Amino acid sequence: MITAQVTITSSDGRRAETYRLITTVLDAGVPAVEIVELYHQRWEIETAFAEIKAASLGGRVLRSRTPTGVTQEIYALLITHQALRIAISDATLDRTGVDPDRGSFTVALHAARDQLVAAAGVIADTMIDLVGVIGRRVLDQLLPARRVSTNPRVVKRAISKYVASTAKGRHRGPSRPATITIDIQPILTQQPSA
Repeated sequence: MITAQVTITSSDGRRAETYRLITTVLDAGVPAVEIVELYHQRWEIETAFAEIKAASLGGRVLRSRTPTGVTQEIYALLITHQALRIAISDATLDRTGVDPDRGSFTVALHAARDQLVAAAGVIADTMIDLVGVIGRRVLDQLLPARRVSTNPRVVKRAISKYVASTAKGRHRGPSRPATITIDIQPILTQQPSA
């Protein structure tokens, strides 16, 4: 268990909260602050869902009409997504300071589709290129590095026919650049009572 005080400083002010993170990472070589820094990336699964839904499916719904067909189609989407994410990761692996998050899934998807349509690279040469066409296109069109920012909580208002249309939906304030400071708190052990 890791206890950390996380402080967020932005133009809107400063806010600090104490968090407890329970992890299965037991390797003493992994600093606790690194685990806490990576914890926020758990929400990036939402990005993966958006990639599958918007980029891979192009806004279309599944075509299958049977449970078996739906299962097969979902597995195909997940396998394709994983293969492209591995290609992006492999392409950025040797690049110092380049996070795999900067690799565009859409660029990788279009490069893969182009390869399939052209049937290019069907017969492999004796030299295997791990980065390949997909990786080179991803590296040529890297996304900008993510900046740390904070967004105010979203207030979802109830949609009612009696409320003016301007009150419908979500209302969000502006995103603000932020600085995050993480201080790992010492582990307090409880002394046995005498």
